[in-house]
Amino acid sequence: MGENGRRRLRVGLRAARVVVLACSLVAASACAVEELPLPAVPGPSVTTAPTTAPAPTTTSAPTSAPTSAPRTSAPRTSAATSAPAAARPRTTTAPAAGPAGRPFSTVITYYSAYDNDPPGSRAIAHPNARHSQAGGTGTYADPLTLASDPREIAVGTLVYVPTVQKYFVMEDDCESCIAEWGDGRLPHLDLFMPNGNDSSVTACQHQLTPEGRVTVELNPPPGRTVSSTPLYSGGRCFSG
Repeated sequence: MGENGRRRLRVGLRAARVVVLACSLVAASACAVEELPLPAVPGPSVTTAPTTAPAPTTTSAPTSAPTSAPRTSAPRTSAATSAPAAARPRTTTAPAAGPAGRPFSTVITYYSAYDNDPPGSRAIAHPNARHSQAGGTGTYADPLTLASDPREIAVGTLVYVPTVQKYFVMEDDCESCIAEWGDGRLPHLDLFMPNGNDSSVTACQHQLTPEGRVTVELNPPPGRTVSSTPLYSGGRCFSG
């Protein structure tokens, strides 16, 4: 082969290589195109759950209680099941007044040891656990002595006299009271005046004796007003 032939052969081989290379590039491009991923097919819409769950809806409690609540009856507690009395603090020292006694309209007079029977003594017709002789302070626990007719009021009956603010107890006989009750059932109470051992007491007795009848209370409860002033003491008479 001549030089020109060999040159043409080399040129032809180069051209063939170029063609082969071009084909290879084309094939590679075709292969590359074939390997491209298919476009995504649109699918059904999917809603992604929120990252934080919504808080449950709550109903606020009413700010105030209902205007009318159902009533329930509390069980009654008897005194036996209540707290012991010793555990309860006392708020008052004076006893509470109970039910009122019976009003009684009567004549009232006074006597003392000076004009007692026998004179100058403090003897009583009905000695008892409370008093062995006439006396007392006029309180509910220690009433003063009174004399009357046992048919009018029973021995041991308590009497409260508002005019002198003192309690008395029937434990002595009164001669004039017995006569008046027997004649016409005239009520008469004779109240004992302590510390009256001489004639000076008689002026106080007349001073405290009211005109006509007054109303007293038979079987009074504790708690009535009591004056600490004696009916008669050292020549001085009770003045309220």
